[in-house]
Amino acid sequence: MTLRESNSSAGPYAALIAAALLSAVLFTVYDRTSRDTSYDPPDTELAADAGLPGDAAIAQAFESGRSGFMAQSGGIVQRILADDESGDRHQRFIVELASGMTLLLSHNIDLAPRAPVEVGDTVQFLGIYEWNGRGGLIHFTHHDPQGVQPGGWLMHRGRTYR
Repeated sequence: MTLRESNSSAGPYAALIAAALLSAVLFTVYDRTSRDTSYDPPDTELAADAGLPGDAAIAQAFESGRSGFMAQSGGIVQRILADDESGDRHQRFIVELASGMTLLLSHNIDLAPRAPVEVGDTVQFLGIYEWNGRGGLIHFTHHDPQGVQPGGWLMHRGRTYR
């Protein structure tokens, strides 16, 4: 068999492989563009009310013991806690909302950059609220590594950490 003969016999297979690869690429591009990624705040400013629950919904969730919803709010850093080093590492600090309610923010620093917050700083956040007896906590303040849902973020001094 000559080189020319071996290349011509691979021709039909090469065309099938190329068609399969093209189909896979087109499906991937379509799948990524069809996902709902409409909520992605700009890096330099807090998105205005995006229809997400804020302070009133957080207070109501605390009173009723509700958890597991995305909440957007902000407040003043009251206390910096030690990082949680068990499993994924989390930066932790207490924020007081305008209502006087306090929340623990638990920001995954294995998935997002650490925010250089200090006591007295103002921060905004978007994350998942989880109930606890002390007011609750906010987590998932980072991008979604699986790309399934819009992720959360922290904003401090005009910079977004996600």
